Amino acid sequence: MRNQFLLLFLSTALASCGGSQLGGAGSVSDVKIVESDGLPEPTRLDLFEQNRPYLIGPFDKLTIDVFGIQELSKQEVQTDAGGRISFPLAGILEAAGKTPGELEEEIESRLRGQYVRDPQVTVNLKETVSQVITIDGQVREPGLYPVIGKMTLMRAVAVAKGTAEFAKLDDVVIFRTVNGQKMAALYNLKSIRRGIYSDPEVFANDVVVVGDSTARRLFKDALQLVPLLTTPIIVALQQP
Repeated sequence: MRNQFLLLFLSTALASCGGSQLGGAGSVSDVKIVESDGLPEPTRLDLFEQNRPYLIGPFDKLTIDVFGIQELSKQEVQTDAGGRISFPLAGILEAAGKTPGELEEEIESRLRGQYVRDPQVTVNLKETVSQVITIDGQVREPGLYPVIGKMTLMRAVAVAKGTAEFAKLDDVVIFRTVNGQKMAALYNLKSIRRGIYSDPEVFANDVVVVGDSTARRLFKDALQLVPLLTTPIIVALQQP
């Protein structure tokens, strides 16, 4: 059975895919409904954005060296799901969101004076989990999660420990960039569970927002035409 969803083409770049910053992106002057069988897959360039500093994330493996101190050299550590690491004498450090250079400076600051007179720390990425998905909204554990193998929307929600008790299951939005174009699709988890339409695949860099009314507002005009997700609907929105 063909996927049934609402698909939104955004003609202006979104500053962020988070639900709280999407309110202004839904203002449109023209709505055009077109046919499609599914939310397009991202390209290779979409999956691996270039020309930006690498930020350490959850489950990344790092090699940390403190020059001249054998006991603190070639230490292999892995960030946990929250992006934290533990390093001898330095304790627990928040690594997620930092560049390797910034983490080097923090470790040096922790070691300086009390343990090492002039520490020189090197942080290298041994294994990175760059393919991550953001899951936000009414789920039990929002956050960044690695995309391992083929992941679907239902699996992604399950990885985040499922939906919250009063989550709006008919209000699930996936944001994606395809060929540099910001896109979004609205899904109904109840319909997927009942087999009314297929469980869509999600990809690295996708943002899944569960039960966020601000994100859903982007689909207001389309929902006036088709209030229920019973047929494949694609909506192209043109900015005024």
